[in-house]
Amino acid sequence: MSWERNFAARYLSLGHPEHILGSDAVIDAVRQLIRLEGPGALVVDELRHEDLEQIGWSGSRSHLRAVAEALQRVVSGDVEYLAVRAPTGEPVAKGAIDYTSHDGAGTLWQLATQPELQSLGLGSYLVREAERRIRLRGLRWAILGVEDNNPRARRLYERLGYQAYGREAASWEQEDERGTVTMYETEVTLLRKHL
Repeated sequence: MSWERNFAARYLSLGHPEHILGSDAVIDAVRQLIRLEGPGALVVDELRHEDLEQIGWSGSRSHLRAVAEALQRVVSGDVEYLAVRAPTGEPVAKGAIDYTSHDGAGTLWQLATQPELQSLGLGSYLVREAERRIRLRGLRWAILGVEDNNPRARRLYERLGYQAYGREAASWEQEDERGTVTMYETEVTLLRKHL
């Protein structure tokens, strides 16, 4: 029996519903697995529409609507949407690759890791898998944008070999705690990596 099935069987045998990622038991078990075997012990596959209810940790309702819209583009091949999964199947990190935003490159966006599992290597693992998929398409550049007010993410991308090469306007809907939706406009630093 694989460790994923063994983990899931043990977890479910304790009476835990399989859809509850936020439970301390699952978070602790994922942390322990990463400590023992590294983030590569987790599976990366495609994020699916049915995963949307399990990724509330990644952003507001307007963000989840944007993720749903990106998932609709997967069928055309313009986008790949990846998920790093806990052994019980829940997404613990996610991110998309857009193959139409920049000529000759895959553009990474909507990257997020479950807050309780940050700084354990999941983001790096996800980015490396995205880079692998970009190379499989015959492309040699990975690009992403990062806001100036997110130095932690920028340091991660620079550690992974990304270098700043320009700036670009960006905007997306944001939603406050009362449900009011506004358009957030910013400028991001573009980083790229030759693959």
